[in-house]
Order: sequence, then C-alpha cells, then structure tokens
Amino acid sequence: MPADLAVIGLGHLGLPLAQAAVTAGISTVGYKTGPESGSLTPAELRRMLSGGFRTTANPAELGRVRTAVICAPTPRGADGTLDLTQVETAARTLAARLRPHTTVIMESAVPPGTTEDFLRPLLESGSGLRAGRDFHLAYSPSRVDPGNRDVTPAGTPKVIGGLTPACTESAAAFYGRLTDKVVRARGPREAETVQVLETNFRHVNIALVNEMAVLCNDLGVDLWDVIRCAETKPFGFQAFRPGPGVGGHGIPQDLAGHSGRPLRMVELAQQVNSHMPQYVIQRAATLLNEHGKSARAARVLLLGITYKADIADQQGSPAHEIAVRLMELGASVSYHDPHVPAWSVLGRPVPRADSLYEAAADADLTILLQQHRTYDLQGLSVKAQLLLDTRGATPTGAAHRL
Repeated sequence: MPADLAVIGLGHLGLPLAQAAVTAGISTVGYKTGPESGSLTPAELRRMLSGGFRTTANPAELGRVRTAVICAPTPRGADGTLDLTQVETAARTLAARLRPHTTVIMESAVPPGTTEDFLRPLLESGSGLRAGRDFHLAYSPSRVDPGNRDVTPAGTPKVIGGLTPACTESAAAFYGRLTDKVVRARGPREAETVQVLETNFRHVNIALVNEMAVLCNDLGVDLWDVIRCAETKPFGFQAFRPGPGVGGHGIPQDLAGHSGRPLRMVELAQQVNSHMPQYVIQRAATLLNEHGKSARAARVLLLGITYKADIADQQGSPAHEIAVRLMELGASVSYHDPHVPAWSVLGRPVPRADSLYEAAADADLTILLQQHRTYDLQGLSVKAQLLLDTRGATPTGAAHRL
C-alpha cells in the first residue's frame, strides 16, 4: 500500500520528522540519499517500525506519495559553502517520479533562494510539471534539538514558506498534523532566511560566552555564577553557556557569496568558536604544569566526545581536534563515552575506558567535554587526579572550569 509521506534523507533531520509523522498516524516511507546518521535511539526506531514506518531503496515509491519532504544533509564543502550535492540527487530522483498535486517541501539547511533557484528548476525539468501550478513547492526550516526531551514536535511551531499562497497552505495542512502551530512566512526565501538567522543566532551567542570564559579565567571570575545571576533578568537576555567548541549540523552562514555582503558578526563568531579547542589545550597544559607534570607523555582521559549531551552524534564535535592536539603534544589519550563504543583519531583507534572511575584515577588529567546524564560528576571530581570541566557541570570548587 502506498505511503502518504516520503521523507528523503534519513539523517539528523529526516528521522525525527519521520518519527513525528508516524506518531501522528501518517503512513511514512523513508528514502536514503547517502551515508547518513541520525540521533534516534534503537528503542525509538523500533517503535517507528512497529508504527508502520519502513525504508525503501526503490525510487518508484516516491511517485506514490502525497507529500515528499527533502531532508538531505548539506555539509560544508571544501570552499566553506554548503554542499548541495545530496539535495540535487534527491531532487533528480524525486523529479523523475513526481506526480501532479504532490506537495514537495525542503527542510535541508540551504542558503536563501535555493528552493526557487536551485530546487525548482531541477524538479520542473525532470518532471515536466510546473511548480505552483501542477505541484506544490515550499520550504520549512527544520527545528530539531537532538536529545532534548522537553521539546516535542507538537510543541514546536513550524515555519512555512510556499512558492504561492496555495503552496503555503498545502504545506501548512501537512505540518498542521504534526504541530500545534504553523507560522506562515511570505515565501520560500523568508523561510530559508529564518533558518539562517536561527543558526547564526546560536553561533554568535556561543561565541560571546566563549570569549567571556577566556576573559573571566584571566580575571579570576566564576563565569557560571555570572550566567546564573544574569539569567534571572526577565527581559533582554537569553542564557548561553561556553564549551570546548561548537558542534552539530547547524552550520553558520555569512552568505558573502550570495549577497556580496558578508555578515561580519558571523565571521567573527566562527573565528572565536574555532579557537576554543586550542584554548582547551592551553588550559590543559597549564594545569598539568601547575601540578608538576608535562603534557608530553601525560595520560589524558576525555569524557564525552559527542557534540551534544545524551546522544551518539559526533558531527562537528570539538573532541576530535582536542584529541589530535593532545597527541601532537605527546600525550597518551583515552576516552569514555556511554554512547560511543569505538572511536578513531588520525586513523588510529583511541583506547576506550571500561571503568570510568578507575580511568579517571589513573589519568594525569581528565577533561569533561560533554556532560552526559549518566555521569556522576560529584563522584568523578573525587576520583580524578586533576579534572578540567569545560561545561561548568561539576559542583563549584570540585574541578577546574574552562
């Protein structure tokens, strides 16, 4: 029996969308666009399958659905821009089977104008159909927050921007089955730019608190206490917290190649955030020296190597660069992460600690990179010889903070 919905791309965007659709009782089929990894747990995937979700490698099934959502990943290319290769592949595959009256929506992170100037021609030339007349076309920025159990698809408003008012309403009718609130943008470009603004907002504000972390360390000020107090302000402030770097799939965009006018705040934020792994190394080396040890031949344990707490996704995690820099200094690196059974750096496997407390007691320095829920940070701070907390997650005075 044909499905109502095809989710094209089963990575960090597609799987949560498919999960929400299955939960809403929508018959859903998933189609892979390439090697992808998602953040759903095995139990969540089993529930989806029991709810009727299935994957397919047969592109013919894409021509039997009422709604097709393109969730192909758009990683940063060698030139720093977003790579639309998988979006193009998805579009060409869908276009060859596209039927009249189908609603096509893109959720992939793309520069403004991509839906109209890139996706639309591919769909029209491959299908012989016209967007806005023969089929509906719209863009909706994905709002996935992996690992956040307090945020549900139903409680997360969805922004919709259609090529025509009818396209917008068709997409809104679909998302209205998944969420309590649909927000209509003026068009696809506005909806695409919402995604750019939301992603850049995160990166710029993380860069600000990362700079504050460096400043506060120099001043001998407890930044986490500063943030705790500042977030009591009921207006004009939103709390962000520093860390060893910025990971995840949301790539900041300065759009200089599209508008000729770079976003200087975004460019500066990228510079600040990309420096944080090196700052962690500097702090680690200083701590070791203060305790009469050298980074060379030091035993360093890295805790939590995923980009976000309580998920297995390592996309953009600063842990990799930190491990590389430690190895370059001559340190012996091991790791612990309940969500990552094996890890390789520079083509070599990194030893995984089986017993967390024993490994922390044995290491010259333990660096907390990600505060997974399963970590007993109080107990860890007691067992570790020397603990550098890059997340401000340990009790005050229990560890050296970033």
